[in-house]
Amino acid sequence: MEKKENSYEIIDVSDITNVRFYTSIDQGSYIPPHWHRAVEIIYMQEGSLDITVESQNFTIYPGDCTLINANILHSTKCTSPNKAIVLQIPVDFMEKYIPNIQQLLFMLDHTVTDPVRKTKTAMLCTVLEQMQIIDDIRPDGFIMRFNSLLFELLFQLYHNFSVKMFQSDLSQKKKDLDRLNLVLKYIADNYKRSISLAEISEVAYLQTGYFCRFFKKRMGVTFLEYQNEYRLSFIYRDLISTTDPVHVILERHGFTNYKLFRRMFQEHFGDTPTQIRNSYQ
Repeated sequence: MEKKENSYEIIDVSDITNVRFYTSIDQGSYIPPHWHRAVEIIYMQEGSLDITVESQNFTIYPGDCTLINANILHSTKCTSPNKAIVLQIPVDFMEKYIPNIQQLLFMLDHTVTDPVRKTKTAMLCTVLEQMQIIDDIRPDGFIMRFNSLLFELLFQLYHNFSVKMFQSDLSQKKKDLDRLNLVLKYIADNYKRSISLAEISEVAYLQTGYFCRFFKKRMGVTFLEYQNEYRLSFIYRDLISTTDPVHVILERHGFTNYKLFRRMFQEHFGDTPTQIRNSYQ
């Protein structure tokens, strides 16, 4: 959930727990599509969070728990204050204890209605709440207790929520992500200026027509739409955290079409830039 400028996010883990665990208190943010080599679990406690995982859009509310698998493109949008438990478990750590981790997907659906699955999800959430308490008070023996809860959670994930994938699917996905990472990093480094289709296609080592189809299939939006969404994430941040005039913020992040900006902003956040800014004052 935390903002990173590169689409591939490097997870900063604790040296003593080997994972990243924190209580997220988000006043407002938009994080464009990105991925990381870590399984991410988000357990909403207050407010709501809009999430897009590949092409699926959904909103989680208090009591909902969702999981985003490693190397899966996802984005988040918070338009009002929220609070959530966030746990990110690097694949490199998990594979020490789950040898076939590269062949597994974890399926944790917050909309599930099956009583057995609901019970298993509730058990997982209870462990997360216990981890939060231990992390907050940090008693003597904190590491032992936290790690015992972490391994209990890993055991539950492996036995209650994992499914096996075909190796051919894994190989193709890795190739696509490697190529896409080059493209998204290039956008992150150059988003403040106009990037032509010919230029970005060359970065991906693809012909322009094939690149357009590849990008739309993997990202769910066109290259131009993504470039503007990426700019929008920085614009939203500056809008709620500074008093700079809107036109100054737009120029800072390379958004030159004000009419398009207003339309995109309204579509993403449901209000005008002025209304959003006023709601945070």
